[in-house]
Amino acid sequence: MRSDGILGNREERGRKWLRRRERWLVALGVVLHAVYMLSIFDIYFKTPIVHGVDPVTPRFAAPAKRLVLLVADGLRADKFFELDAEGNNRAPFLRGIIERQGRWGVSHARPPTESRPGHVSIIAGFYEDPSAVTKGWKANPVEFDSVFNRSRHTISFGSPDIVPIFCSALEHSTWDTYPHEFEDFATDASFLDMWSLDKFQSLLNSSREDPKLKELLQQDNLVVFLHLLGCDSNGHAHKPYSSIYLNNVKVVDHVAESVYNLVQDYFKDNRTAYIFTADHGMSDKGSHGDGHPSNTDTPLVAWGAGVKYPKPISSSNHSDCGFKFVDDHVHDAPTPVEWGLHDIERVDVNQADIAPLMSTLLGLPCPVNSVGSLPLDYINMTKADEVEAVLSNTKEILNQFLRKSYMKQSNSLYFKPFKPLSHYSSTLDKIEGLISARDYEAAMDLSQNLRSLALQGLHYFQTYDWLMLMSVITLGYVGWMIYLLLHVLQSYTSLPGNSFGMEPTVQKNYRGKIYLYGSILTGMLCLLLLLEQSPPLYHAYMITTSFLWVQIISEYKFIKTLWKQVSRRRMNYIIKLLATIAISVFILEFLVNSFTERKLYTWCFLIAGATASVYLFKSIPWRSGIPIYVCIACWFLSLFTLMPAEIPDNNELVVCSGIIIIIIAIIARWLDYHAGVRKYWQSICNCKSKSSNFSSLFYLQALLVGLSSVMVYLSTVHRAEKQELLASHQLINWSVAGFSMVLPLFSENSLLSRLTSMFLGFAPPFLLLSIGYEAIFYAALALVLMAWILFENTLLNLNIVNKSSDSTNDLIHGSDYRSLQLSDARIPLVFMVLFNVAFFGTGNFASIASFEISSVYRFITIFSPFLMAALLIFKLFIPFMLVICVFSAITKLNQVPRMGCYFLVILFSDMMTIHFFFLVRNKGSWMEIGNSISHFGIMSAQVVFVLLLFALTNTYTKDIQCNSAVPSTRKAN
Repeated sequence: MRSDGILGNREERGRKWLRRRERWLVALGVVLHAVYMLSIFDIYFKTPIVHGVDPVTPRFAAPAKRLVLLVADGLRADKFFELDAEGNNRAPFLRGIIERQGRWGVSHARPPTESRPGHVSIIAGFYEDPSAVTKGWKANPVEFDSVFNRSRHTISFGSPDIVPIFCSALEHSTWDTYPHEFEDFATDASFLDMWSLDKFQSLLNSSREDPKLKELLQQDNLVVFLHLLGCDSNGHAHKPYSSIYLNNVKVVDHVAESVYNLVQDYFKDNRTAYIFTADHGMSDKGSHGDGHPSNTDTPLVAWGAGVKYPKPISSSNHSDCGFKFVDDHVHDAPTPVEWGLHDIERVDVNQADIAPLMSTLLGLPCPVNSVGSLPLDYINMTKADEVEAVLSNTKEILNQFLRKSYMKQSNSLYFKPFKPLSHYSSTLDKIEGLISARDYEAAMDLSQNLRSLALQGLHYFQTYDWLMLMSVITLGYVGWMIYLLLHVLQSYTSLPGNSFGMEPTVQKNYRGKIYLYGSILTGMLCLLLLLEQSPPLYHAYMITTSFLWVQIISEYKFIKTLWKQVSRRRMNYIIKLLATIAISVFILEFLVNSFTERKLYTWCFLIAGATASVYLFKSIPWRSGIPIYVCIACWFLSLFTLMPAEIPDNNELVVCSGIIIIIIAIIARWLDYHAGVRKYWQSICNCKSKSSNFSSLFYLQALLVGLSSVMVYLSTVHRAEKQELLASHQLINWSVAGFSMVLPLFSENSLLSRLTSMFLGFAPPFLLLSIGYEAIFYAALALVLMAWILFENTLLNLNIVNKSSDSTNDLIHGSDYRSLQLSDARIPLVFMVLFNVAFFGTGNFASIASFEISSVYRFITIFSPFLMAALLIFKLFIPFMLVICVFSAITKLNQVPRMGCYFLVILFSDMMTIHFFFLVRNKGSWMEIGNSISHFGIMSAQVVFVLLLFALTNTYTKDIQCNSAVPSTRKAN
C-alpha cells in the first residue's frame, strides 16, 4: 500500500511538471515567434535614406533657366513609340521632337512598378524606400530630398495621389489637384490630362495681370510638373490595346505640344528644358506592379535648352558593354522595327537617372538621396562642364556613402570599412588635378569609376548588419527547434534520462552554473549592443537566442545519454532514422514550394494514393476494399488544386454538394453500425450503443444539411431576381448554421460516430457560405480524412507501429498514452500536408476566392465589414477544424500524446519558417513583396493558430473513445 501511494504521488508530480512545462513552452513559442517575425523589418525593410548629407554645389553654368516635366502615368513605351495600323504616329509632335530636336530612349523602372515609387524615382532619384511596406506604400515613412526641393519654385498640377507627396510640405510651390471623384473608371479619363493643361494655361494667363506671379515665373531654377493620369486610368479600365487607351496617347501628345507652345510664347528666351516620360507601363491585363517589360519600359524624350540634338545611329556609338539596367534588361537592346526609329540613336537610362539629368540642366545640386547616374548622352555641354557635372553627381553619392560610413563607425566597437573606398580623398585630388591639366577623358573615367564604387559602398552599408542579424535569427530558430525536440524526447518517449522535474541535487547545481554563465554572456552581448547604440529589438533577438542555447546546454547530460543510445543502436535503426529525417525534409520542402505552386498537391495526392494503396494491398492479409478506397479518395482530392483560385459562381454545384455530403454520411453511419462486428473495425466503430436518440440526431443533422442546400438555392434565386435577401431566408440561414454546429456535442462518442456528426455539423454553414466548387472540396477533404483514419487503423491492427521495440507499450508517466516512436513522425507530417491542402485547396488567404464577398450574401447583404470578414474567415476555418478534429482522433486511436504531436507540428513548421525567412523579398512587385512577408508570417503564426484551433476543436473531440488495439501495460506496471 505504501509503495503504491509513493508511486501514485510520483505520477501526480510528473503530470503537473509536464503540464507546467507544456504551458511554458507554448508561451515561449508565442513570444519567440512574435519577436523573430519583426526581424524582417530590421533586415529587409530598412530605409536607404540617410539624413545629414550636404548638397554638392555645381561648378558649371546652368544650361537651362527652367524645366518642364511631363509624366504620363501608365504609358507603355511600345504603345507610345510604335506606329499605328495605318503607319501613322500616335504622338506626332513628340515624334517630330525625337527626329529633329531632342534625344530619346527607354527609361527602365525598377519594381514595384507603381505610381508612388515611379515618381519618387524620377523626381528624387532613388528607388522605392522598402520601409514604406509598413505604411502600405502610401505615406512617406522618411522625408527625402527631391529636385523640387532644390528648385527656386515648383508649379505642379495633377492627381491628388501624386502631387501632394512632393508639394504638400514645400513652401516654394504652387500646386493644385482635382478631386478624387474625377478618377472614375467608367469614363474616358483623358479629360484628367486636359485638366492639368487647363490649370497651367490659366496660371500663365493670370500672371499677365498679376505682377508678383509674373516675377515668380521669370525667376531661374523654375520647375513645372504636370501629372497626366489619363493613360493609367484608361489602361486599368479598358486595357492598353483599347482604342480609348491608344487615343489617350494622342491626348498626351497634344498636352505636350500645347505646353511647349505656351511656354515658348510666354518666355521667348529658349532657356527652357523639357522632359517627357512615364512612371510605369501597363500590362495587357490592365495592371502593373511586377517586373514585366510592359511595366518597366517607359518612354523618355528630352529636348530644349541644354539637351543634345538627334544623332544618327552607328556602330561606334553602340557597343555591348555587358551593363544591365535595374529591371535586368541589357544595355543597347535592339530597337523594335515597329517603332520606326532604328536609324536614330537611342539612349536608355535607369529611371533614377532622370533626377540628376534634371538637376544638371537647371544647374542645381542633385537631390542628396539620389543614386542616379547622370546620362551624358542627353546633355549638351562642353567637355569641361561635362566632367564637372559628373564629378558633382559622384560627390553627391560619395557624400551619402561617407555619411553612412561615419554613422556606422561612430556606433561600432569593431568597424569594418568598405576597403575599395579607403583612399577616396586621393582619388578626388587626382580628378581635380586632371581637370586642372585639362585631361578631361581621364578625369571622366576616374569620376565614373568612383561613382560606381560609391554606389557599391552604399549597398555595403545598407546590408552591413545583415550577416549578424540573420545569423542570430537563424541560430534562434535552430535553437528553438532543438529545444523543442529535446522536450519531446524527454517527455513523450521511453528514452532514459527523463526525470520529470525530479532531478538530483548535483544536476540542479550543474544547471544553476550553466544559467549563471549564460546570463553573464547574454549580459555582455547586450552591453556590446548598447555601446553600439543598437535598436531595442536587436537586444530582444540576442536575449531570445542566448536563452534558448543556454537551455540546450543545460541539457548536456541528457544529450550525452541520447547520443550513447543512438550510437549503440544497430545499423538498420540508424538507416531508418536517417530515412525518416530525409523524408521529413523532402515533405517540408514540398510544402514550401506549394505556397507558390498549389498544383503540386495534385501530384502529391496522385502519388500518395497509389503508394498507400500498394502498401496496404501487400500488408493486409485479409480481403479488403480499403486500399481501393484510399486511392480513389486521394485521386479525387487531387483535382481541386488544378482548378482556378478565383471560384466561379455555380449555385447548382453547391446544392449537389449537399446531397453528396448526406450520401457520404449515410455510408459512414452504415459502416459505424455494421462493420463494427469485425474485430479490425472495433477501435473506430460503435458496436455497443445503438440508442434511438442518437439515430434521431443523425436524421436531424442530415435534414439540416438538406435544408441548407434548399436555402442555398432559394436565397440565391430570390436575391438574383429581387436584389434583396428576405428576412425569413436570413433568419433560417442563421438558425440552421448555428444550430447544426451545436448538435455534434450530443452525438455518440465513438470515433467514427463523432467525426461523422462533426462532418454533418459543419456542412450547413460551409454550404451556405459557398458559391461554387469549394462545397465539393469539403466532401472530398472529408473522404481523404476518412482514408487517413482507415490507414492508421489498419496499421494499428497489423501491429506495424509497435513491432520494432520491446518497450513500445511503455506508458508516459501519469498518463494513459504510450511513448512516441520514430514511426509516429508520420502523424504530424500527414497533418501538415492536409492542413495546407485545407489552406490551398480552394485558394488561400491572399486569393480572390478566399475573400469573394458574395460568399456572405445568404447571411447579410448590407455592408458590414467586420461581420462580413468574420463570416469569410470562419468559412476558411471550417476545413482546418475538420483536419484538426481528425488529427486529435488519430492521436487517441494510436494512444499517442496530442501535445507531443503538436510540438512536432511546430517543429516541422519552423523548419519551413526558416526557409521562408530567407525567401522574404524587398524588391519586386507589391504582390511579390507582400506574399513573401505573408508566407513567413503565416508559418510564424502557426504556433498560436494551430493551438487556438486545438482549443476550439477540443470541445468536440475531448470525450471521443477508442477501443484501441494497443494493449495497455498500466496494470503490468
